[in-house]
Amino acid sequence: MDIDWEAYGWERLADGVGRRRLPGWDATVGLVVGTKAVLLYDTGSTLAEGAELRAQIAALTDGRRVTHIALSHPHFDHVFGTAAFAGAEVFGAVGVDELLGRARDREDLRRDAMVQGVDERAATEAADVLVAPRHVVSGEWTLDLGGRQVLLANVGPGHTGHDLALCVPGEREVVFCGDLVEESGEPQAGPDAIPSRWPDALDRLLSLGGEEALYVPGHGAVVDATFVRRQREELARRFSVA
Repeated sequence: MDIDWEAYGWERLADGVGRRRLPGWDATVGLVVGTKAVLLYDTGSTLAEGAELRAQIAALTDGRRVTHIALSHPHFDHVFGTAAFAGAEVFGAVGVDELLGRARDREDLRRDAMVQGVDERAATEAADVLVAPRHVVSGEWTLDLGGRQVLLANVGPGHTGHDLALCVPGEREVVFCGDLVEESGEPQAGPDAIPSRWPDALDRLLSLGGEEALYVPGHGAVVDATFVRRQREELARRFSVA
């Protein structure tokens, strides 16, 4: 599959698989292109960022549109661009649908976005049209994108109560981890984190991907299993988890 990823600031990870590190919070979005469908993992921090991603993906794929979206977890820098992708089927870990559908939780996300530096108008606009997942994953869910299958896995809780990973089989498996793994800084544990379960979530990631996989953090450079295992041990010590 001949895609010129670098021309648009994306990083090629495998045939038909790429990611982009977005400006601002260094959040990752991932893209998997099949013969029949296109899946986007996370959508950016504003509607404008989502619209920019939509245009880039169309350019990368000769005019194709995103048909499926998987949301790694319910934080503004990963979900606020979703409404820019009209008609896409949206997936999330079980419970994300309820959280993103509640007015008080959308307001919390809006306020957090503003605290982190998003313009008030942009934060309000994104919160007002925030898209909750129609499809919720309680265990694992296989999607056929045409010529390739991918696995959505509810591996949390950990970073939040609703952490969804994306596994893309291939010559070297690619595992999109969301913020369960961070490379460009220490993993962030906010008020919705469940630290006591976080090391177990990383064990599940490692069991899905194995030793040879590429692990794509929610923030930062692509890492290997050794890095994920080391971060797992650091989190266990940090949160006094046996």
